[in-house]
Amino acid sequence: MGKRKVIYLSTPHMSGREMHYIEDAFKKNEIFPNGANVDAFEQDLKKYTGAGYVSCLSSGTAAIHLALIILGVDQGDEVICSSFTFSASANPIVYQKALPIFVDSEPDTWNLRPETLEFAIRDRIRRGKRPKAIIAVHLYGMPARMDEIMEIANRYEIPVIEDAAEAIGSKYKGQACGTFGQIGILSFNGNKTISTSAGGALISSIKEYCDRASFLSTQAREDYPYYEHTEIGYNYRMSNICAGIGRGQMEILDERVNKRRENFFFYKEALKDLPGISFLEGPDSNFYSNHWLTVICVDPNKTSGITHTHIRKEFIKLNIETRPLWKPMHLQPVFKECPAYVDGTSERLFNLGLCLPSSSCITDEERQYVADSLRNIINKRQF
Repeated sequence: MGKRKVIYLSTPHMSGREMHYIEDAFKKNEIFPNGANVDAFEQDLKKYTGAGYVSCLSSGTAAIHLALIILGVDQGDEVICSSFTFSASANPIVYQKALPIFVDSEPDTWNLRPETLEFAIRDRIRRGKRPKAIIAVHLYGMPARMDEIMEIANRYEIPVIEDAAEAIGSKYKGQACGTFGQIGILSFNGNKTISTSAGGALISSIKEYCDRASFLSTQAREDYPYYEHTEIGYNYRMSNICAGIGRGQMEILDERVNKRRENFFFYKEALKDLPGISFLEGPDSNFYSNHWLTVICVDPNKTSGITHTHIRKEFIKLNIETRPLWKPMHLQPVFKECPAYVDGTSERLFNLGLCLPSSSCITDEERQYVADSLRNIINKRQF
């Protein structure tokens, strides 16, 4: 019997319509940033999210970087950021020579803890530095408590950037993630719910912000017949070819979200009686997660010492790809000198958590194999 093919964590899943838009771009020779596909993809995203305006860019990281520039973050400023996230949430702060201020998570959504956020703001102000912006992340597609976060941010007059890179299709109280703050960002990386191979978007209810993002992302070229530049720009605009992929992906976005959510509910039901296994799930009906990745925590006190690391290593032998949770930013060597307001929540989750295969193209048989394999590992049985 041959070796089982790898069950991947999260892979691109095409609709079959992408080539229609790509071939149209080839016929028109629109093989460059901007173009008809970019314009149409922006309109699709605007309609889907309810955002007022959209600027399609080369990545979600580029979107965060431009968001910081648009909000005036500069050298010596401070920006509050979720600690429990991927480094792309925090790296652009340093691009601007500003200082990241990391804030820990709450234990139910794993996102910014509002009480700690306010404590951090008050403490930075007391030290003579009012934070210039807040980056709030919707981790693994789970919405953050945006009403509480926005109330605090508005009270202290600090703009919010929503990192919804993992959360397209997720909603908080019926409103799309990414549309609460002054600026939201999306990602269409190859492992996301929909993919343009590489790409992202900046969304906002403020037209000036998206216009500014589009301007800066095309090298800040002024409207002259020759190349005139009065400020520094960036090569951050989305390719017309990538946008064509995005248009094909938008046609099946709801299907992809539904399948990711189906994966979560399958794993939750299949493993419900397994001791020591818990899931990241919304606290109540206000939290509609796309469940981009299904994430578990493994409590070794209830699994006879079996840890998430043990499971991950056993899964490698079975050709099942899993991944530890994001290592919190305040624990990363590159950010070790940055201020952090933490209580151990994200560190505890990092030490317990594991992401399960969650592709929208995973088969029922593959999903069952993952669940059965996990059950056998916990029960210390051999195949």
